[in-house]
Amino acid sequence: MSSSNAPSRRRVLGGIAATAATVVGWNVATQTWATAAEAGSAGGRVTPVPPLDGTLRTSAADLVQFSKDFGNLVTDIVPWAVLVPGSVNDIVKMVNFARSNNLKIAANGRSGTGDDLESHSNYGQAAVPGGISIDSRGLSKIVSIGSTTAVVEPGVTWAQLTDAAMAKGKTPPAMPDYMHLSIGGTLSVGGIGGTVGKYGLAVDTVESIDVVTGAGQLVTASATVRPDLFNAALVGGGQVGIIVRATVKIAPVKERIVVFSLVYDDISAYLADSEKVLADGRFEVQAGEMLRTPDDTGWRFKLELGAVYTGTAPARDPLIAGLRDVRAEAVIDDMPFRDYIFRFDAYVDYLKEADYWDQPKPWLSLFLPASKAKQFLQLAQAELTANDLGGGFLLTYPYRTSKLKRPLGVQPNESVAYLFDLLRFPHPGEPDIQGMLEQNRRLYDKAVALGAKRYLVGAIPDMTPAEWKRHFGNRYADFCNAKRRYDPAGILTPGQGFFA
Repeated sequence: MSSSNAPSRRRVLGGIAATAATVVGWNVATQTWATAAEAGSAGGRVTPVPPLDGTLRTSAADLVQFSKDFGNLVTDIVPWAVLVPGSVNDIVKMVNFARSNNLKIAANGRSGTGDDLESHSNYGQAAVPGGISIDSRGLSKIVSIGSTTAVVEPGVTWAQLTDAAMAKGKTPPAMPDYMHLSIGGTLSVGGIGGTVGKYGLAVDTVESIDVVTGAGQLVTASATVRPDLFNAALVGGGQVGIIVRATVKIAPVKERIVVFSLVYDDISAYLADSEKVLADGRFEVQAGEMLRTPDDTGWRFKLELGAVYTGTAPARDPLIAGLRDVRAEAVIDDMPFRDYIFRFDAYVDYLKEADYWDQPKPWLSLFLPASKAKQFLQLAQAELTANDLGGGFLLTYPYRTSKLKRPLGVQPNESVAYLFDLLRFPHPGEPDIQGMLEQNRRLYDKAVALGAKRYLVGAIPDMTPAEWKRHFGNRYADFCNAKRRYDPAGILTPGQGFFA
């Protein structure tokens, strides 16, 4: 895959300072944006920006908003321009403009609420230093909600789609735990939540996508129409195209949910019960957490199970029959279904109020083979302390790998796997972020030796193209072929680092 050298910090900052006036083109000779006055004296060296329905923004105030991501771990990722598209055709034009001028370009999901909007990549995955960042919020329309599917633009969040669908008695069957993520960004990495055991990842509910490829073509792809593009765009980290529209499944919504929270001190009992209820299929929602003991001397496990219903509540005892006798500490809640799926909002408010939200976040997200889950979790118990979590949490629970259909969502070679999701929010002050990143690397290497795979989000230092090739395994050749076919100039989403 072709690549070009990132611009120096001096040139980027110089470009920012020079763009108070409206830019009209790209100066090929100086590799900077040109104003009308500069273009007039540059001869034929300025390639004009195509007419747009939206705007191409180059002011320092605009660029600084795209100079970091949610992880707050990487620096010097300032783009040279931000496209706020007014139409899909704007993306087609600017991808072609980027390709003609050897510029990188990447979509930015701009997730969050209110004015708290940013890329929710964790380690610079959506960064495009010295290139063009696309603000996905420019395309944030819910096009339609039908009886079985909804059509949305990429900047729509799962929260927005869910509320609109619920107004019609529907809901997406598979959603992330944090609902204020853009749908386009989520589909580029997978999208995992507590319904994965029933419905797979969010990408497994996608019926078709419209994509602007790196070759500047707007095409539709599905499992039967351009399946190579469909399979490379979903969980493909933005490598073959920019998703500009998606048709996703929706299902009838249940009004309420009974949530069982069962606490285990014994890891073997937790794993056995987790896999038992997964095999039975008795719950719509199944999640789990590794959490500190009340005296903060070690770890224990919480199994979270949700039974959804409308009308009469289900009998509770049969739902947890056959599980270990941990009911003395059980917490059982009956609540509106919407309250449950938006349950993280209150915790996010706490993280913001307590100054955790803007901390660097060295997250680590893995998929563990079930046969090795106990061994790895015991390694993690010995390695991790309360300070390694800070205000965060560690999710771990099983799911059937057969539910995950998209090829690039690579999984351990077993019928059941466990999510291991170390979502750190370090304590404010001077946390040892470098030590946490090194710890991520150690845990990742140990997990891979046990047959694990990683989720595309998270922060694992020094990942090489050879390691990505090992990660994708026998899907790597098809991925490379799709990259060459649909992004022949190699301009899309350089921050992933998948290819040499």
